[in-house]
Amino acid sequence: MENVSKIWLGPLPADSPYVKPFRMYYIQNGVEKNWDLLKVHDSVAIILYNSTRQKLVLVRQFRPAVYHGVIASEQGNFDNVDLQAFPPSIGVTLELCAGIVDKSKSWVEIAREEVLEECGFDVPVERIEEVMVYRSGVGASGAKQAMYYCEVSDADKANSGGGVDDEIIEVVELSLDEAKRMLQKGAVNNSPPSCLMGLLWFFANKAPVTV
Repeated sequence: MENVSKIWLGPLPADSPYVKPFRMYYIQNGVEKNWDLLKVHDSVAIILYNSTRQKLVLVRQFRPAVYHGVIASEQGNFDNVDLQAFPPSIGVTLELCAGIVDKSKSWVEIAREEVLEECGFDVPVERIEEVMVYRSGVGASGAKQAMYYCEVSDADKANSGGGVDDEIIEVVELSLDEAKRMLQKGAVNNSPPSCLMGLLWFFANKAPVTV
């Protein structure tokens, strides 16, 4: 995951299947304004709890946007990146299992596929519960994300997970105490708001009463 040997920036191709920048114009209170936006895919995120082990299942992965954001804020630019001073580990996140909505399937079916591909649990859609739907990236994309909850067990384990094709994803199990400490410290693992919100929802609604 952290075996990154070279990093550089380049122009965004016009045919990018993931991001399309554009400018929106509008008139508000009689004043013409504009806002630069990004069209991105909607997405799903899944809170996974393994009842056999009594652990929450998250994923670790290298996020180029996080790596760029850290360096841009600390160095002021992204020129001549020193991989010794800025190791790829600073761009590794701890997140909920998640994926983009880019298939002609229901959102819950896409969530089921992500659980299998990323974390290795094979569960029917009937066991995946919708938690909430909200808008992420409200300043730039306004994309929709649906959050789900699924309780799994060791008996549901079909493979080791880790993603498909050239994805590099590490499955991480957190004890409930570890997850609580993570919430107390905040995003020390570069965890996005959806992950922290999902963990808070779990402890408020699904955590075993003995915890």
